[in-house]
Amino acid sequence: MRHPRADLRRALGGVAVVAAALVAASCGGGEPTTRFHASRVIALGDESSMLVDAGDHNGRKYSVNATVSDVDQTIVCTTNPLWIQSVALFYGLVFPECNSVTSTTSPVSRIRAQLGAQAGDLAAQIDAQQSESPFQAGDMVTVMVGMYDVIAAYQQYPAVSEPELIAVVEAAGAETGRQVNHLTDLGAKVLLATIFDMGFTPFGAAERAAHADTDRAALLSRLTFRYNASMRATIVNDGRRIGLILMDEYVTSVGTIAGFGGFTNGTTGVCDLTKSTFVPPSSLDCTAQTFISGGTSTFFWADTLHLSATGQSVLGTLALNRAQNNPF
Repeated sequence: MRHPRADLRRALGGVAVVAAALVAASCGGGEPTTRFHASRVIALGDESSMLVDAGDHNGRKYSVNATVSDVDQTIVCTTNPLWIQSVALFYGLVFPECNSVTSTTSPVSRIRAQLGAQAGDLAAQIDAQQSESPFQAGDMVTVMVGMYDVIAAYQQYPAVSEPELIAVVEAAGAETGRQVNHLTDLGAKVLLATIFDMGFTPFGAAERAAHADTDRAALLSRLTFRYNASMRATIVNDGRRIGLILMDEYVTSVGTIAGFGGFTNGTTGVCDLTKSTFVPPSSLDCTAQTFISGGTSTFFWADTLHLSATGQSVLGTLALNRAQNNPF
């Protein structure tokens, strides 16, 4: 499958140049007039921004979880941080779901993100935070949602035509944009990530292999593009309230440029879910000890839809570039 931006990226002449271009292209950049320092980080969206805490304040991730050692399989939630954790740490903050006894007594940051969340769930996540402690000027809110909107629309194909599906995902993207604007009206700053190019996920590759009617990965890419485009067209982005993270373009680059970002595999999930003890099997208990044969930390994906620890690190780095360079 040839992606419409692939030729442009190849012409940029190298991984380092492409990476710089992607960061620079994250809209709203510029020299900050004053240095914003968040007093709280509020995470919204789906499980890519979620820690699952069993009550010990040592939450698991839908990614690659770190352990004490190969022998001691105790999870260490502060290692292999999610992108939201990287953002929080930059401001000296932690989340209650990953809060050791030596850390903050009562963390004020919150994770409102939920498993399987779609654009339509953002309003309830915002309301939940408003009910506990209203948004304020010192809040940094992270938002990444829409992957499941694209999947839900895609799964109606071919019974529902592509133009109809595009209208559905565009409506979902606009809803995300409206909720992000609402957050800024409440006084918060927002780090908003575009969703992964779903055609370049392991899920997209599997769908291409399973169907002969059309290139299903290409269809997923088109739906992703229209969701992200609608979201971006809806947000009021002058750079002072919203920092936009172009994660879709980074994912596409990993999928089309060999070795991009140092990743040796951009098509296969590194977690062997047959070793999972969860029902259904999940990357929640994925560790370096449960990798597939030949799997390493240089794999971009944990499973079919979720980033590996190194992939989360990339997203965290892109988010921090926006947090530091936008004139918040």
